[in-house]
Amino acid sequence: MNAKKSGQIVARFIVYLTGLLVMSLGIVLLIVADLGATPWDVLHVGLYYQLGLTIGSWSVIVGIVILTVASLISKEFPKMGAFLNMVLIGVFIDLYLLLPFMQTPSSLAGQIVMFLFGIIIYCYGMGIYISAQFGAGPRDSLMIALTSKTGWKVGRVRSCMEVVVLMIGWQLGGPVFWGTVIIGLAIGPLAGKALPQCQMATDRFLASLKKQVYTTIDKEKDRGVS
Repeated sequence: MNAKKSGQIVARFIVYLTGLLVMSLGIVLLIVADLGATPWDVLHVGLYYQLGLTIGSWSVIVGIVILTVASLISKEFPKMGAFLNMVLIGVFIDLYLLLPFMQTPSSLAGQIVMFLFGIIIYCYGMGIYISAQFGAGPRDSLMIALTSKTGWKVGRVRSCMEVVVLMIGWQLGGPVFWGTVIIGLAIGPLAGKALPQCQMATDRFLASLKKQVYTTIDKEKDRGVS
């Protein structure tokens, strides 16, 4: 029994970590495309411009504040995955930005392609890590808490959050361009589509893995009897 439970935890953690890596890549692609970052990263970059440190560091610091607010709204203590999210996302962002080939494309067409891939990768990375149910990260914990509190759809809540954060980041001097507006409007609907799709895929993966474990155990029992 413990072996089965442990196996599921390991599998879920792999899904969780994969989601964080994918989402971080999407964030960095959007930043590097230089057509406008996500509203949250407009805030992070704005804070970086004003106060120093690194973009990843501000992602962690802002995450702590947001997670605290989400916990107060939901009246629930955050899961360990939420704390891991704060640290890992910030670390992954800084590491991706250090890669020598992570450069802004020389043509506008290349920038647009990178930008579009960044949006899609970001949303599905978010869906993948949330589907592992290790605990949503600070920003997504707030999204889920507000969705539960208001009864609004995920897309509507996410869109409202993005617009508010965008305005704050803009006032701090963060990189706002036409791409930022598109992201602010598109993230909510795309997240609303990506979350259930990723949850369904992860549930199928975990169910298949669990079935394999049971099959292996049954075979071992048959061998023991024979």
